[in-house]
Amino acid sequence: MIDNNQIVVVVGAGLMGTGIAHAFASSGFATRLVDSNGQALDKALQNIHAIIDGGVKLGKLVPEAAAAAKERLSVHTALAEGAPGASLLVETVSENLALKKAVLAEAVPLLAEGALLATNTSALSVTEIAASVPRPERVIGMHFFNPVHKMKLVELVLGIATDADTVARSRAWCDAIGKTSILVNESPGLTTSRMSAMLGNEAMWMLQEGTASAEDIDTALRMGFNHPMGPLELGDLTGWDTRLSVLRYLHATLGEKFRPCPLIIKMVAAGRHGRKTGHGVYRYDEAGQRVPGSGLKASAL
Repeated sequence: MIDNNQIVVVVGAGLMGTGIAHAFASSGFATRLVDSNGQALDKALQNIHAIIDGGVKLGKLVPEAAAAAKERLSVHTALAEGAPGASLLVETVSENLALKKAVLAEAVPLLAEGALLATNTSALSVTEIAASVPRPERVIGMHFFNPVHKMKLVELVLGIATDADTVARSRAWCDAIGKTSILVNESPGLTTSRMSAMLGNEAMWMLQEGTASAEDIDTALRMGFNHPMGPLELGDLTGWDTRLSVLRYLHATLGEKFRPCPLIIKMVAAGRHGRKTGHGVYRYDEAGQRVPGSGLKASAL
């Protein structure tokens, strides 16, 4: 059991950091969201409040519980403000090894004694990240899925030094926020990222070759395999720049089957990263809603 008096610090106010901060705050923990970008923090706070308010409208939360969840969340522009006394740190910064190592190294002296250090990386080495801090046995991968408030799975990724106590504590934290955890030995792409990258890359190859339209490829996976979202829709949500970075890493470590489709490279070069830029495989309006009939077609490539 995890004591609700413990403090959680989430570093990085992007899509994943926003969802993770909401998960802990709404589960009863004082949660501090840290990002050097004040605008990103403002946006994250708005999005978290919107998720909480949506829970009230759907009858999943009473207004008093919603207000308490909002009160438990604070935002900070520096680790010196957000990290002191925290028992759990979850970093969700960009997939850059040097940056992740720097965040952990800066945070460790500020955290509570024996604090758990978790990285949300989907592709980088937990072992290498852990090497940046004393007592690397308390570092673990804690890979959440987007959107965090809907997705129940967390991959717990074991680095070479991760010990049994860290695993047990990590599983207890996942239980405390209503998530199901699985254990994964460190390997490129883990389980889900590796399969998702392969699926999204193959969908882009089919789109480039003119096998089917974007809409029909996505419909095939949704209706034929009961996936909640098609691979091209998911790529737009995740961001094709992020997908390309993961694919390049998997290609370098696992070989030719992960060579990125040229269409992904072309789209990223054009700034068409997905929802966050308003244009990926599909176009999106100012409210972030997909424009009907806007999917890429082979004739336009």
